[in-house]
Amino acid sequence: MPTSARRRTRARRPPASIAVQRRVAAAPSARLLRRYALAAAPAGCRITLRVVGAAEARRLNRRFRSKARPTNVLAFAYGRGHGDVVLCHPVIRKESAQQGKSRRAHYAHLVVHGVLHLRGYDHARARDAARMERAEIRILRRLGFANPYAVKWRLPPQ
Repeated sequence: MPTSARRRTRARRPPASIAVQRRVAAAPSARLLRRYALAAAPAGCRITLRVVGAAEARRLNRRFRSKARPTNVLAFAYGRGHGDVVLCHPVIRKESAQQGKSRRAHYAHLVVHGVLHLRGYDHARARDAARMERAEIRILRRLGFANPYAVKWRLPPQ
């Protein structure tokens, strides 16, 4: 029996690596976007967040989803939490106004949403959507944001 106690040490996984590419000057800072992603990212993952304009979002959405319009967020998973999240600034700006919430809150929601997709979450079926929404709400609450699904839509003026 040894005379000195040995401590068991856990193998530390490397922290998540979040790269940010901002193609739109009005987007939130890279530091803020990285903070949102880290709240949802698994340890050791490599993620690139890219904020783009409508033309690039439309091009990507057409190529990978066969939809000829820009969308708010696209996630491209490469396995084990690694991947790219593309955010379309003009769509996010418009949606945040329609939903009556701050642009910052909407960005936080969509970054978390995209990162959860990279982790394997999906919302194609009702059960999966409910699971993903619960995770989003929990993570956003830790970041200091309200439930994103409790907003009231504002109709644009006619």
